[in-house]
Amino acid sequence: MPEDVVMAAANESASFAARVEGSNCGPHTMEQLEADIRRIVITYPNRPVGPLFHEVRDLRNRSFELLEGRQAPHLTRDLYVAAGVLCGVLANASFDLGKYVAAETQARTAFMCGELAGHNGLRAWVRGLQALIAYWDGRPGDAVRLAEAGSGFMPEQGTAHIRLMSIKARAHGQLNQPTDALAALLEAEAMRERVTAGDDLPGGMLSFPFEKQLFYASSTHLWLGGSEHLGDAEAAADEAVTIFESAAPEQRRLGEMSLARMDLAMARMGRGDLDGAAHQVHAVLEVNARRGTESVRKRLGHFTRNLALHPGAKAPTAIGLREALATHHERHALELPSGGM
Repeated sequence: MPEDVVMAAANESASFAARVEGSNCGPHTMEQLEADIRRIVITYPNRPVGPLFHEVRDLRNRSFELLEGRQAPHLTRDLYVAAGVLCGVLANASFDLGKYVAAETQARTAFMCGELAGHNGLRAWVRGLQALIAYWDGRPGDAVRLAEAGSGFMPEQGTAHIRLMSIKARAHGQLNQPTDALAALLEAEAMRERVTAGDDLPGGMLSFPFEKQLFYASSTHLWLGGSEHLGDAEAAADEAVTIFESAAPEQRRLGEMSLARMDLAMARMGRGDLDGAAHQVHAVLEVNARRGTESVRKRLGHFTRNLALHPGAKAPTAIGLREALATHHERHALELPSGGM
């Protein structure tokens, strides 16, 4: 049976329960909304972005409708957190689909919800998302500024600040500021050692696991360049890929694993190992055909340009890889689902 039919039936039951509860938003309605959000943020990294977009948008609209009614003050705060998380997921999805302006609009609304809820964890996470968008949009100075702004919100627990510092490291790397980049990497490592509790957000795509921190470090070293940094990049990316692969297939963070593979491919190509690079790129092409994202598309393009300039560009491995990349680019385009934002 199609998943959308099953989910539609579940939503009908949830709507009935909300009506029976006799108020705009009672405990059951809030519990159901939070359960739906947990499911979305946990499954997001493993699902195609386009089909998921509609589901998240519908749930966000539901949270907006509830906020327009009257409920107890503590439920109003919870609803603002829920709406903020869902706008954040839509911002991330818009970004994954290559729609940067839409992503930034969604992120601003998500941050406003965090402000209204007084939720530092959400505010720090959204500032990190905004910094990430700026980084991928070629605005590393803005990425540094936004990451620093997010560091002013101090959640009692979680990984949002490790993420902010890791984004800051990559942006400094892109700016060719090695001292600041390496200092940020060291601070991120120190923060990881101090983490004693889980995130105060619902986990999944909102968390920043160690393997993700590793490939942010590998990206930083790739920006800095040189043989020593290439070695550090390869080691960090290789460890990240190993950890990503250790998860059950249905739980793998596919986009992030692909980005770690691209770091590994770039590092191996940089030291002349085209076969090793090709192995990683072919794995990325297979995943990206099923779950394409803008960041992976950009990394594939960057790799293609560097491959054309490589001393071994005329080797059979390089020629075959360029052909595979060209075919993939022609067949797989990112599309925003119809129906607006």
